[in-house]
Amino acid sequence: MSYAPFRGRMVGTRHMVSAGHYLATNAAFQILEAGGNAIDAGVSGSIVLSVVQCDFVGFGGVAPIMVKPANEDQVVTVTGLGCWPRRASVDVFKKEYDGSIPHGLLRTVVPAAPDSWLTTLMRWGSMSFAEVSSVAVTLADKGFAASDFFCAMLAECEDDIRQWPENEKIYLPNGRLPKPGELFRQEDLARTIQHMVDQEQAVAAKYGRVKGLQAARDAFYQGDIANEIVSYHRNNGGWLREDDLAEFAVEILPPLVVSYKDIDVYTCGPWCQGPVLAQSLRLLDGLNIESYEHNSADYIHLIVEALKLSFSDRHHFVGDPNFVDVPMDQLLADDYLDTRRQLIKLSEAIPGMPPPGCVSRVPAVSESLSSSCQDDVKESTQIDTSYICVVDQHGNMFSSTPSDGISSAPVIPGLGFVPSSRGAQSWTNPNVPAVMAPGKRPRLTPNPAIAVKGNRQWMPFGSPGNDVQPQAMLQVLLNVFVSDISLLDALERPRFATYSFPRSSEPHPYTPDLLKLEGRISDSVLMKLKDKGHDVSWWPDWDWRAGAVCAILFDTETGMLEGAADPRRPGSAVGW
Repeated sequence: MSYAPFRGRMVGTRHMVSAGHYLATNAAFQILEAGGNAIDAGVSGSIVLSVVQCDFVGFGGVAPIMVKPANEDQVVTVTGLGCWPRRASVDVFKKEYDGSIPHGLLRTVVPAAPDSWLTTLMRWGSMSFAEVSSVAVTLADKGFAASDFFCAMLAECEDDIRQWPENEKIYLPNGRLPKPGELFRQEDLARTIQHMVDQEQAVAAKYGRVKGLQAARDAFYQGDIANEIVSYHRNNGGWLREDDLAEFAVEILPPLVVSYKDIDVYTCGPWCQGPVLAQSLRLLDGLNIESYEHNSADYIHLIVEALKLSFSDRHHFVGDPNFVDVPMDQLLADDYLDTRRQLIKLSEAIPGMPPPGCVSRVPAVSESLSSSCQDDVKESTQIDTSYICVVDQHGNMFSSTPSDGISSAPVIPGLGFVPSSRGAQSWTNPNVPAVMAPGKRPRLTPNPAIAVKGNRQWMPFGSPGNDVQPQAMLQVLLNVFVSDISLLDALERPRFATYSFPRSSEPHPYTPDLLKLEGRISDSVLMKLKDKGHDVSWWPDWDWRAGAVCAILFDTETGMLEGAADPRRPGSAVGW
């Protein structure tokens, strides 16, 4: 079946932005037009996302970033993920909360986004924090028009927001949900960002740009902002303290790189779920996926089975590599993948979550999984995400998936943001490598990526969607580079996602065999998938839970740039 894209293609020759909200796209584009590079623009757009998509992106949240500097082969990753406070204790969760990680301060990890943005600016940017944050400050202080989607998401988590007076004051102004088109303001957040700007400018005037950026960072991690965060935690039973913030620093690491025929894909490492995308692609490389009709039952089945194997290995082997010996070399080795691939049968689905593979240096884990009744599982809106990518006229590339919302932990009074509640993606079961520990990072779902075909066509891409992220990204990647579908059409094609594994976010529901399809996939395909053993159900068509991929396709030989943003959420692409 063929599909016509809803919109005209965004094609240019100079620079391009694609982001999860049109105001973030506009802010990043303004930076490019003012002479900034892709890194300046990407950070600017990311900070705007923390204002206009504060339901899904936190100024004090997470911000994993990938950078491809112009005229260099090297791609680098900035972790942008905080760790558990030193005083955190898994025993508290076991003794007082029956092993769950409750809403509130106790799921807080060190906020990483400000350090991620400022570190990236220092290393590869050209502008000041004042310049890249100016639009965000204005939008927070003067307000922006609340979108239908934003209002709908606040409605989904209204009860959670009402748990804390400060959250309710900001996100339910006048005691009610905002209405679409109403002005939505966050004056406290504006003052927080402006305080960092003021500290930067005072130092930069004497000592230059880099020292100024460091001053902005110090204002957050060692100055007045840190003091407010710690005081609130100390007075309300939280674990964050001065040393957690002062001693924190993001890491700059090489990416995980895999190949599929003449396509190289760069993902973030096993501190996040980047390995799911990497391993799934490698598994598909031996399944001749290009020979099957696009989105036919067999095509969907093979992709889902590869994803299930990858999610199983994620669950059993992947955790913070600073604490866990993650066997990535073995998980991506040809002989291991050949063995795993033999579990995939075209005629029937592997029941539930497949067993883990045999990895020599990791002992087998015995674990009993309890399935969750599908009717009782709410597809959580408490931690979701956004995405932004930028390519500038010099060929610099920026790819980032900032995240963390406002409904599962309290806003710090006077600061206007929730310190990262990403601890919800840890576990308390000691048999799981992503079990929490002091100083350890949760296993993050946000995972930006960059792909290149034939060392010519580069594509930074990513998506929100929790565990759906790598699934939506994989489908778009195959659409573009294997099925040779145009970028906009590739994003608009109907999607599917498996949930046949324990999900990343608390309470980690497990729904064996569950497979979701968007409505434009035919009934006959659904019936064939059911015959193979999948527990298939429909999403509404164009469902926001099916991911919202943004991407830019950059041809280094012709200089042509094409940007596209998913219509499932209020993203946009702009360039010329």
